[in-house]
Amino acid sequence: MKISAKAEYACLAILALARPRPDDAPVRIREIAESNAIPERYLVQILLQLKGAGLVHSTRGAAGGYRLARPAGQISLGEVLTAIDGPGEPPRESNEPAARVLAAVWEHIRAAEKAVLDQTSIAELCQRTAPHEWII
Repeated sequence: MKISAKAEYACLAILALARPRPDDAPVRIREIAESNAIPERYLVQILLQLKGAGLVHSTRGAAGGYRLARPAGQISLGEVLTAIDGPGEPPRESNEPAARVLAAVWEHIRAAEKAVLDQTSIAELCQRTAPHEWII
């Protein structure tokens, strides 16, 4: 599985928006860009794509920024990747028996990848990145 840099940046941006904030204010582009080492101009394009896919909302003005359009538990990693890179390549057609057998294996692998991505929520990933407090 290949993940483009743009898709990786989109995932980092979504995770930044999913982190709980005490004031529930929108997150500014500069904050996301600086904390994740993403070029700000490139991040603007990514956030516009995510907005077009209905994954984020923007608020204009001095107190503006971005928020998730739905709760993090209702957004899958697969949705984010599809919003940025599209649904993926269609399988190649062939009449050659060996090529058809291989194509079936590749399709099985793609289906397994898609299942994992679609079952992985942004909330779950946020929980994995949150520092844990150990009580003994």
